[in-house]
Amino acid sequence: MPLPAILQGRPFGPEQLQQIQALIRDHRAWSRYRLSRELAALWDWRTPQGQLKDMAARTLLLKMQEQGWIELPPPRRKSPTRSGKPPAWSAPALEPSPVEGVLKDLVPLRLHEVSQGGQRQARWPLEASVHRYHYLGYRSRVGQNLQYWVCDRQDRPLACVVFGAPAWQCAVRDQWIGWSSAERARHLGLIANNTRFLILPWVRVPRLASHILSQVCRRLRQDWLAKYGQAVWLVETFVDRQRFAGTCYRAANWICLGPTRGRGRQGPAGVVSTTIKDVYVWPLHRHFRSHLLNPQTPINAPELL
Repeated sequence: MPLPAILQGRPFGPEQLQQIQALIRDHRAWSRYRLSRELAALWDWRTPQGQLKDMAARTLLLKMQEQGWIELPPPRRKSPTRSGKPPAWSAPALEPSPVEGVLKDLVPLRLHEVSQGGQRQARWPLEASVHRYHYLGYRSRVGQNLQYWVCDRQDRPLACVVFGAPAWQCAVRDQWIGWSSAERARHLGLIANNTRFLILPWVRVPRLASHILSQVCRRLRQDWLAKYGQAVWLVETFVDRQRFAGTCYRAANWICLGPTRGRGRQGPAGVVSTTIKDVYVWPLHRHFRSHLLNPQTPINAPELL
């Protein structure tokens, strides 16, 4: 199998492969944890706050081992994040009680951000619910993320919305923003990706999906800043055009930038290796482009969208 040009969101090739192979060969006594930390330090692979992205490095190593390019030392303990293999979730603790009617009977909606655990995550396991009911399933969270349970005014769960890391590169998005490859590499963490959006299958309420998108996006910036000490200025999502028309995103006034090239996250350049998706974005600030191009731009709170 030829080496991909991008792996785990980073440029990859023979030089990077040789670095990792040498790291493992020269330090056979190191654990997977130590290797991940040392690799992140070697590449200066950090979050915008300066923390080593050792979990991203661990995922990269596991992907390489799956391809047979390296052999990692045996795991010394069970991974607390289940990285690299599908989680063994039990059935969600949810009662599929039909919710039908009109939106006005459900509002105001209640949003519960549960990525850091808590009582509601224990009562309603979000990841298990998304894994069971979303057509893409769900593996486990790696890197920065926010997870929302959306409930009606009686606190009945209606939907799950998950945000995570953006796509490493996306031609129509990058051209629309107007940044160079170097600017994208430096500032990519200022974008969040709506990776999963699930209305529970027994909930049938017209206009609910677009209303949820509007409500969650109003919370997203402050919640991301509170959790990570970093602002995000733009939200993106990818809609599989073979399955969906993107109606709820359009109704919530998201901007459709056009289709992807079908390359996927790790596919070879110029080769269609996955379904074509429509790219939608939603700016979180009136001057979002200035902040994406120059993160030092002062924040003008009244101009938040």
